Amino acid sequence: MRDPRYRHLRLRALIGFAAGIVAGILFANWRIGLTAAILAVIVDTVYRARTVSSIPAWRRASAAERRTEGQLKKLERSGYRTLHARAIPGSEAQIDHLVVGPTGVYAVDSEKWDRRLPVRVQSHRKLFHGPFNRKPRLDEARWEAAQASELISEALGHEITVVPSLAIYGPAIPWRILNIREVDVFSGGLVRKWITKRERSLTSEEIDTIYRAAGRVLPPRYE
Repeated sequence: MRDPRYRHLRLRALIGFAAGIVAGILFANWRIGLTAAILAVIVDTVYRARTVSSIPAWRRASAAERRTEGQLKKLERSGYRTLHARAIPGSEAQIDHLVVGPTGVYAVDSEKWDRRLPVRVQSHRKLFHGPFNRKPRLDEARWEAAQASELISEALGHEITVVPSLAIYGPAIPWRILNIREVDVFSGGLVRKWITKRERSLTSEEIDTIYRAAGRVLPPRYE
């Protein structure tokens, strides 16, 4: 129970205990106290289910990742499935969100940049955030998607294309969606539109097959 992954269970137990004690004292009835404790636990469980990220809190997911995850949750009803924080075997690299759905397969990396610095591009090949050249970040995103594509394709026996992207939060992005060094770059708020505006290319069966294969070959970064 000292494991940080179970901190919410300790908190839930304390909430139930406190509610039970208070209600029991106020009404001088242990049954009412027990009922209050049970109700408090149920309310906390429902609240966490609706509001807490599926990326474990102990993993310290970035604010950008949590915001992207919130958008991707809304795609589930349309048949999209997402794997969060998936490792590239044999490396320190991580795909923040791998999305599989009717329009294809996508690797989304979420970035929170300083809003005070402008974002600009040169010749569709160089991305700058203020004075900083973000070429290494683009190359990393492209490599991650290429590795995911290779691993999933090998597992399934046929080619699966994974589209790389960089979702940026913070500074204003002076374009909607721009492909830079083979990576789609856009404001974080456009994640859902970027995915859903493409032509449908996968069936429900294909989505399930790719999703399961991706889960096998791209292990969770944090377990």
